[in-house]
This record gives sequence, structure tokens and C-alpha cells, in this order.
Amino acid sequence: MICARRVFRCFRSLERFADRITGAAGPWFVGLALILMSMGTLSFFTIVQPTLPCPWLTTPPCIWIALNMFMHYYYVCTIPPGFVGDPFPLPGSGLLWASPSPSQLSSSSVEIIKARMSRCKKCGEMRPERAHHCRVCNKCVLKFDHHCPVRINQCVGIHNERHFVLFMAYLVLSTLILNVFGFHRALDALGVTLVPWMHAMPAFGFLMSYMLSIVLCLAVFIMLVWHIWGIAKGETSVEAQDHEIYRKVAKERGEASPSTFQCQEPLLSNLFRLFKRTNLILFFNIGLNGYPLYTLLIPLRVMPYTDGSSWARRDGLQRHRGVREGEELTDEEEDEDGEEIQ
Repeated sequence: MICARRVFRCFRSLERFADRITGAAGPWFVGLALILMSMGTLSFFTIVQPTLPCPWLTTPPCIWIALNMFMHYYYVCTIPPGFVGDPFPLPGSGLLWASPSPSQLSSSSVEIIKARMSRCKKCGEMRPERAHHCRVCNKCVLKFDHHCPVRINQCVGIHNERHFVLFMAYLVLSTLILNVFGFHRALDALGVTLVPWMHAMPAFGFLMSYMLSIVLCLAVFIMLVWHIWGIAKGETSVEAQDHEIYRKVAKERGEASPSTFQCQEPLLSNLFRLFKRTNLILFFNIGLNGYPLYTLLIPLRVMPYTDGSSWARRDGLQRHRGVREGEELTDEEEDEDGEEIQ
């Protein structure tokens, strides 16, 4: 994506500003998010849902969507993102854990190779490819995407990134349903229809929930589309920024022409960029070599397809084409970082 670096810088600036304001108030913001989501859910099930046709048919899907939204939010807030040096967690066997598919995929198009290691100059840890240093946690995170101080109060990494994306998906779906089917109730609350407000929740409270759902639906939908597009390209938010820098460096060296960059097929190639479908399958870890498709519909815990020490790569590529040894960026602030490649 052409403006990936600009979008990431915008997110990072907002997060830095939030760090200064929130400080240790992260858990309070998580609690506030739970209160707001609960208010929206209560508004829907007490005011909107009773007016839907065929309650016996429409109620179960609404409960299912709300359950997925809350459970994935719980997972993304409580599951550690995966810090370098921490023991790799083993899959559980309880009711909240999904069982992997019994068969395995054997395909020459997906090659999983041991990651190269580098030493972080901020914390001194040896870390594999795709790990970045989080300046807030002061630790290196496996497949670091970003640190989210307000929404989840921790990093998004290899172990909770799947739940983060699914939470956004079900949040968008929940708010969209409230916006569409709650429109006439919002008119009632405003007094436009002259229908008396007979609900236990005050009209002002419902209007606040309704307007917040509109804002969240639009904002989170944009974030969701951007994340899904990055997943399909095989890159995280911070890697999208890094790849923009790589392209700029390669262009300055004369290794790619301007027309090449305009068609988004530069000499620089992301070695983790497989086919879009393959990248999505690996991210959600579904299919013959992962978990069943129903894990996208039922809020169950699943393991990533790798422990972070090896990654699926494009055939014939051992590093990003167009990037020379020692140029890899593996920290959040590229202008202050460096690393030793081994």
C-alpha cells in the first residue's frame, strides 16, 4: 500500500500521545471500553432486538455476534502477545480451545524456514526475524504489529493478533447491525416520530450509544480493511512502514525505476508475501494444516502456525529482495535503531 508508512506514522503518533495521557491508566480504559460495549449491547437487546421480526430466528445470531465480540476482546486483552525469551505456550485442552485438523497440508508452495537471528540494541535480546522492540513494554515482541495503550493496554503480537482482527470484525458487524436496525428507534428517541419513549433506558443514553456505534463502525472498519490488506500481503503494520523505507532505499540506489514502484512490483520483494489466500490461511491458521473453518465463527483459542522462530517464505528467497545484509529494520523507531545480523 502506497501510504502504509504514512498511516502507520499516524497510528504511532496517536499512540505516543495516548501514552503521555494515559500512563498507568490503561486498565481503566479497558474497563471503559467494556462499559461502552456493554451499553451498546444492552441498548440493542432491550430496545432494538424486540422489534425485529421472527425473534426466535433473529435472536440466536445476535447473541452469537455479541459473544464473539466480547470473547475475542477478552482474549486480545489477556493473552500475552509473545515476548522474545518467554517460553512458548502449549495449546490447552479445555472447552475454550479448538482442536486442530487431523490432516496436514503438504504443498511445495509453502516453505517454512528457520528465521535468521539478530541482537536488539535496546534490550540486548537475540531475536528472530519479524520481532520488533516495543518501547512501551521495553521488550521485543514476536511478529510485533503495534502497541495499543487505550483499546487493549498491551502489544499486538504473534499470539493475540488473530483475536485482535476477529474482535474488530465482530465489532464492526455488531455496530453495523445496531446502526441499521436501530435507526427508527433513534428517531423515536429524538422525538421525530412522536412515538412516546417507553423503554427503561433513557432516550439520551440510547442516542449516545447509537452515535458512538456509528463512529466506531466507520473507524474500526477502516482499520479492519487496512489490517486485512496487510495480512494478505504478508506484513504487519510496522513491517509495512519498513517496506516503504526499503523501497525508498532501493530506489535511491537505482535498483528500481519509478514506473516499477507505481505498479507496486518493485525490485524489492517481501519474502513473506505469498499468495493472498495463502497468507490469510496462515494468519488465521485454518485449513488442512491448521484448525477448522468454524474457529472463525466460534470464539475458541487457537495456536499460531509457527512459534516465531521460523516463517513461511516465498520459494527461492532467503531475505527481502532489494535489502542488503545489515539493512533490516527490527525496531519501532527506525531512525534510532540498529542491529547486528548473524
